[in-house]
Amino acid sequence: MTENQNLTEVRVMVIDDSNTIRRSAEIFLKQSGCEIILAEDGFDALAKIADSHPNIIFLDIMMPRLDGYQTCALIKKNPKFSHIPVIMLSSKDGLFDKARGRMVGSSEYLTKPFTKETLLTVVRRYAKISESV
Repeated sequence: MTENQNLTEVRVMVIDDSNTIRRSAEIFLKQSGCEIILAEDGFDALAKIADSHPNIIFLDIMMPRLDGYQTCALIKKNPKFSHIPVIMLSSKDGLFDKARGRMVGSSEYLTKPFTKETLLTVVRRYAKISESV
C-alpha cells in the first residue's frame, strides 16, 4: 500500500464526544477518500455499527454514558463485529490506559491530539490487514 493510495474503499467510524475531534478526523480522512461514520458516544456507535459495517473504528476512552472501554468490550464480544480493529483515542498516554485498552480488545492506542499523518498511517495499516482477511 503506497503512501498516496486512495482509501475510498475504507469505511472509518470515529466515536468521540468532542465535536472538534470528530470534525478533525472527518476532514483528515475524507481528504484521503475514506467513507466516514461519526458517533457521539458508545450508544450512538453501537446503533450505527450494524448498519455501516466499518472497516476500522477510532474510539475515545472518556465519554459520558458508555465509556470507550465498555464500548470496545461490547464490540469485541459480538461475533459479527469482533474482527473490526478498534483504535483507542485518549489525551492520556499512561501505560495503565494502554493496558486496559488491550484487555478489552483494542488493536492500538492513539494519543490526542493526533496529526493527519498519524491517523492515515493507522488507517493504512489496518486497511491492509482487513484486505487480507
